[in-house]
Amino acid sequence: MSKPTIGQLEREITHRIRSLYMKQLGHRPGKIICQFFDTELAISIENSVSVPEQTLVRAGYDMLAEQVRLDLNKIIAPQIKDLIEEIIKKAVVDLLLNTNLITGRTGIIVFLEALPEVRNRESIPKANCKIAQE
Repeated sequence: MSKPTIGQLEREITHRIRSLYMKQLGHRPGKIICQFFDTELAISIENSVSVPEQTLVRAGYDMLAEQVRLDLNKIIAPQIKDLIEEIIKKAVVDLLLNTNLITGRTGIIVFLEALPEVRNRESIPKANCKIAQE
């Protein structure tokens, strides 16, 4: 079996995250962008806030909406970690996830043990360039 391209991995992760949101929250998020940067993966999700959370915010229950989102993120984060590891066949060292209830955006930064095995490694931006110390 041939190695996938980095774009194929990014699309698969995007698809699986969209499915996870639908399955776990009953909510279909908007645009999802997934981009590898060396051994890091950045994911942005538009319209990630569910209708009940939006309703709480509009009704002035901001603190309750924040707590609900924190709890949802605690539930979703390990599932996102597992699906990424399954897709890229590498360990996730750390995953940071945050949602802004006002803008409806979620940002996820994933730190990987190593780059995934892909056909086009050269197309992955090298965000972690090492600067020589003098």
